[in-house]
Amino acid sequence: MPEALMGDVLIVQNSRSGGPSRLGDWLTDAGLELDVVLAHEGAALPDRLDHDAMIMLGGGYLPSEDGKAPWLADARRLVGQALAEGVPLFGICLGGQMIAEVAGGEVTGDVGAPENGSLPVTIRPEAADDPLFHGLPAVVPAVEHHKDAITGLPAGAVWLAETAACPYQAFRVGERAWGVQFHPEVLPARIREWRANGFDPDEVYARAVADEPVSTPIWHEVARRFAALVTAHAATGRGPVSASTGSSPA
Repeated sequence: MPEALMGDVLIVQNSRSGGPSRLGDWLTDAGLELDVVLAHEGAALPDRLDHDAMIMLGGGYLPSEDGKAPWLADARRLVGQALAEGVPLFGICLGGQMIAEVAGGEVTGDVGAPENGSLPVTIRPEAADDPLFHGLPAVVPAVEHHKDAITGLPAGAVWLAETAACPYQAFRVGERAWGVQFHPEVLPARIREWRANGFDPDEVYARAVADEPVSTPIWHEVARRFAALVTAHAATGRGPVSASTGSSPA
């Protein structure tokens, strides 16, 4: 049975294959209503964010590549509103990069070594009192698929997780906005759809399958904590956020 939570979430999809996947299922199970806008297919984004939360999904663009993806300007505007008004916000890959850029950080295209497949992500000490990342294991497997990266965090951002190849794997801006470079929503089957640029798809898939029993409960708990935060925000519209939201993952 779903938990007795309430709240609606705007989810911006930026590519055909980049849907909310299991993250959407987890949020629905937690009692949230999802409004998925297929921006890549031309669906219009709202003039104003009136939802209780927003999730910006990934896509094969830099956050300001309006010439390739003209809806990104509206997406950045909504991210800016969420940041300014303290609306719960979660950005994945492109979405995380967009939060960083809108908040004053730096994103660079085709930088460093690309990351593909399930890789170990190190949780930093700063995550100890974070509402979503507190109490996670020191190292957590997460699915990566990117060549662009955040190369400078916004001023005042809390740095939550890292890898050797791409330091800024997770961060928080203010009290209610998180960006991640990895893909907590992706199941191993999705890896079969990737174009193999410099990696063995069978090897990458097999590693993700092996890591899934470890990674899935952890990212499910993070999603549950976000859902609880959204519900609290929907109920009050204000108030402090503490690391007591949610239990430690099994």
